[in-house]
Amino acid sequence: SMKKEINKFLYFYRFLATVEMMGELKWWQKTVVYQIYPKSFCDSNGDGIGDIPGIISKLDYLQNLGVGAIWLCPIYPSPLVDNGYDISDYCSVAKEYGTMEDMERLISEADKRNIKIVMDLVFNHTSDKHKWFEESRSSKDNPKRDWYIWRDGKEDGSAPTNWRSIFGGSAWTLDEKTNQYYLHTFASAQPDLNWENKEVRQALFDAANFWLDKGVRGFRLDAIVYIKKPSEFKDLPVDGADNLASIAKATTYQDGILDFLHEFREKVFDRADIFTVAEADGVYPSDFDKWIGENGAFDMSFDFSHIRLGFDEDCTWHKRKSWKLIDIRKCFTEDEEATKDNGWVPVYFENHDLPRCTNYFFPQGTDTKLAAKFIATILLTMRGTPFIYEGQELGMTNIKWPSIKMYNDISSIGQYELALKDKLTPKEAMKGVWKYSRDNARSPMTWNSGSKAGFTTGRPWLPLNDEYPNLNVETETEDENSVLNYYKNLIKLRKQYPALIEGDYEELLSYSPGIYAYARTTKDKSERIIVIANTTAKIRGYKIPELKGATLLASTYGNREATLLRSYEVRVYKVKK
Repeated sequence: SMKKEINKFLYFYRFLATVEMMGELKWWQKTVVYQIYPKSFCDSNGDGIGDIPGIISKLDYLQNLGVGAIWLCPIYPSPLVDNGYDISDYCSVAKEYGTMEDMERLISEADKRNIKIVMDLVFNHTSDKHKWFEESRSSKDNPKRDWYIWRDGKEDGSAPTNWRSIFGGSAWTLDEKTNQYYLHTFASAQPDLNWENKEVRQALFDAANFWLDKGVRGFRLDAIVYIKKPSEFKDLPVDGADNLASIAKATTYQDGILDFLHEFREKVFDRADIFTVAEADGVYPSDFDKWIGENGAFDMSFDFSHIRLGFDEDCTWHKRKSWKLIDIRKCFTEDEEATKDNGWVPVYFENHDLPRCTNYFFPQGTDTKLAAKFIATILLTMRGTPFIYEGQELGMTNIKWPSIKMYNDISSIGQYELALKDKLTPKEAMKGVWKYSRDNARSPMTWNSGSKAGFTTGRPWLPLNDEYPNLNVETETEDENSVLNYYKNLIKLRKQYPALIEGDYEELLSYSPGIYAYARTTKDKSERIIVIANTTAKIRGYKIPELKGATLLASTYGNREATLLRSYEVRVYKVKK
């Protein structure tokens, strides 16, 4: 009887501990993630290409900024057809970036500063130079033939289906050696892996585990929605001047994909205290319960809705329709509503696939410093894990090179050609490239106002941003009103006020045509913070009675209060108890 009572007590104690733990946020929910595009971050050896020793040399800067995790874009060996997203070996380091010893040193030096390293896993496809694909294409009866997706052409010899790859052109390439076509969602140099094959899945899980064993503490899963292909490959209705149909319509989020991903979680993700974030284009908040949270395959999933405003489903640059900044309100509120009881979102406005947010979200002619601070305030006061992309904290702007020949990005070249096919003039096609090119975010990070911006002593692999003499770390560190110092202050604020990390989210003034306002409140109601943003260039009034006597914690105009909200002003208030 005594034993039963003790067991009952222990069971109850464990139950209470579990409940308490459920309320506790994990480390990755409390941190700020900084994304590095290694090629463009910092070059240590003067070859014009950023590298791992260069990243190590800037860890103190990142620690000082308040960063707790670094997401590294691919550092694997690659022929660089798609800037490293075409991988030829998952368990090595590209020589341009350094050695495995450099990578191990980065993990350990970051760890000393309480910064975790998160890696990109590109598992939908490999490079066509990967040894797996070289074996697969060598003959129809090679043991690795079924590691990729091969099909015979149609009777007339044309491609098996009319699918268009995401970078333009057919999603099928004929391999003359065996006279069969292989499938590629992206470039022809990026053949898709066949996830139906158990051996393929195991080889990929082994590669991920290799990095876990090295001390990596998180993964971002690239293009993961495309891994499951339909059971039947058939033509789709044509949707472009090229007489093709988007592959995304055929392969995004197919039935059975979650079975693959749960297997991934079981064999890799659950092995260590890490976080996973999916690049899951086409997965909407209504699907979050299946993708993230307690029963999902991932911890977080990037939502694309706020960066797709005005675009058609293929994101054709020259077909974008007009939209308003206030429209982000609906996107963020839907994310927050979908995850309020289960799940967690990454909050972001920039990454290596997007132009600079200072230009992307605001009309031409907007003060880019004000725009950068507007984005910073929303990013760092929203519920979720903030992701900052390199240079975003400086308020870096888009580049504007005169000729398509100067652009390196395969996607920009594809979109330019598509615009010409749709009868746009070269001048009109270039406007889309200037506005949306991924090279906008890939031009090198600017550290000082010296001749090479402190990025390299050699010739940068991509030209520097023309505005770097003013937009650089050294200059902005000394200017107390700079975008960089504004980011630093907001990150400190985030750590100081529990409501900004763990607080609930509640939208306010939802009827307002131009004001986006929301409250963050701790569970015990002891702390309430209100963020109020003017999403227009016009001066606007608002009424929130509970702000009477509130303390102003931050404003994009400095702490100079005014009765009305000025152009693109955002304010953060702590409500008086």
